[in-house]
Amino acid sequence: MIKKLALSAVLLASSLFASTEVNVYSHRHYDTDKKLFKMFEEKTGIKVNVVKAEASALIERIENEGKNSPADVLITVDAGRLYQAKEKGILQAIESKYLLENIPEKLRDKDNQWFALTKRARVTVYKIGSGMDKELSTYEDLANPKFKGQIMVRSSNNIYNQSLMAAMIAHHGEEYAVNWAKGVVANMANAPKGNDRYQVKAIANGIGSIAIANTYYIGQMVDNKDLSQAESVKKVKVFFPKFEKGGTHINVSGAGVAKYAPNKENAIKFIEFLASNEAQKLFAQANFEYPVLKGVESSDIVKSWGTFEDDTISINTLGENNKAAVKAFDLAGWK
Repeated sequence: MIKKLALSAVLLASSLFASTEVNVYSHRHYDTDKKLFKMFEEKTGIKVNVVKAEASALIERIENEGKNSPADVLITVDAGRLYQAKEKGILQAIESKYLLENIPEKLRDKDNQWFALTKRARVTVYKIGSGMDKELSTYEDLANPKFKGQIMVRSSNNIYNQSLMAAMIAHHGEEYAVNWAKGVVANMANAPKGNDRYQVKAIANGIGSIAIANTYYIGQMVDNKDLSQAESVKKVKVFFPKFEKGGTHINVSGAGVAKYAPNKENAIKFIEFLASNEAQKLFAQANFEYPVLKGVESSDIVKSWGTFEDDTISINTLGENNKAAVKAFDLAGWK
């Protein structure tokens, strides 16, 4: 009886001192995420403390903080950044039956150190009336001289472009990728500058006819308070290219548990929540991202663009080939 009472006292004490917070280091900057964090707090009673910064700054901060880091969860966009975080040794394997059963294998780290939460496709956007709808086909074909002076795309410093190049290397090898990049550079309407929305606005205003952009940016331009974005997106349409022996290039935003997470259990609960049906619906409907959870529908705006098949390569490959992609861009003269 005394032993039972002692055990009960220990369990009561542990419950009283159980953590009621989770510290999230996030590169994402969307109102959708704020809503989701609040939903998680209301659902679990666990307070979400958020630190926001660029992915590289967050990764460096966690690395420098070492064992004293308060970080529980790292959220960032692009598989290349997630791979970098793993390579720096700042994440740990996540033990979650729910995540393993619901996040497809090719959308998670091979050692389960991070899991994708959303997908976005990197597509071509063409100006209505330009005739490009009859010319566009594959990513490889973007290097075709027939597109000379027509392509608007951002800098090679951009991680989204680096991941697209990483996929090109996975499909064809480094030598081919360099030559492909040289062809795209020769077809550029302007020297690279600005973000994806800038590229779309440019072709809408007559600078080139083809923009390379991520899908969710296009969704965010619709009904935007910035009339220059809302008006520009009315003048363009989305085309889903594919690789010659693959599908449409996709990338992800994802999350991992920090190596020295002081609130590990809460961190896993938090990531599981972001992969839940209710969270996936909000990602899809409010932020125009593609859900990673099977059965969750995309928004009507996203569905209006049509459908595509994901590329066949594992998302892990994008990070593994990042250094080779940066080198290929340099050799090709893609600024």
